[in-house]
Amino acid sequence: MNQNRWKKLGDFLLGKGFYIVLFLCVAAMGISGYYLIRSVSGSGKIDDQAVTGNPTVVLPDSSAQTPPKAETPAEKTPEKQSAVQEEKDDPEALPQTQAQDQTTRDVVYTWPVKGQVLRDFAVETLSYDQTMGDWRTHAGVDIAAEVGRKVWAAGEGTVSEVYEDPMMGVTVVIEHPDGVISTYSNLAADPLVAVGDTVDTGAEIGAVGDTAIAESAMEPHLHLEMTKEGAALDPVTLLPDQL
Repeated sequence: MNQNRWKKLGDFLLGKGFYIVLFLCVAAMGISGYYLIRSVSGSGKIDDQAVTGNPTVVLPDSSAQTPPKAETPAEKTPEKQSAVQEEKDDPEALPQTQAQDQTTRDVVYTWPVKGQVLRDFAVETLSYDQTMGDWRTHAGVDIAAEVGRKVWAAGEGTVSEVYEDPMMGVTVVIEHPDGVISTYSNLAADPLVAVGDTVDTGAEIGAVGDTAIAESAMEPHLHLEMTKEGAALDPVTLLPDQL
């Protein structure tokens, strides 16, 4: 009886049983090898957590670099803070159109007095000067008006000077937002404005006088000059047509 069992076992091992036993041996060797490698590498735990984020890649040449950290306000040096402040304070650092809008704008002009032009603007040609008895340039216009006639500001702006010129008499200077500077001479004493005053177009600034020695031979008038960036302008080109 025992011989038959051993004979059947031997037949099984030589048949299908051989492959089953072989498979189990190979599986056992594989599992043993896996744990052997894990123990040699020093990793005794299996990481069962999912990777969240981008892993850091170390290049073979060790050239991997982390991106520069953004500076916080506290880390900015005094030099950098000063440069930023200067850029904010400097109008030239602003866009050109924005800087121009803050400093200049168009101005509507009016005649400071109503009257006939006695002597025209002439800087490229000579005109006869009745008082001096010679021919010379004339950087403004002389507008006829009786002594005491009110004189108005030709345009809005700020009074920059009030003084008495030795030759042109009592004078008021107004700077306008478009860069034009208007000068009113031969005024009566005691003008109605002072340096720093802001005036609107048509605001009364004084009266026609007879204080201009250099033009005393002419009939009573207002002497008006206009300049822009140091260049003389013909006032008539900026004033409206007289009715």
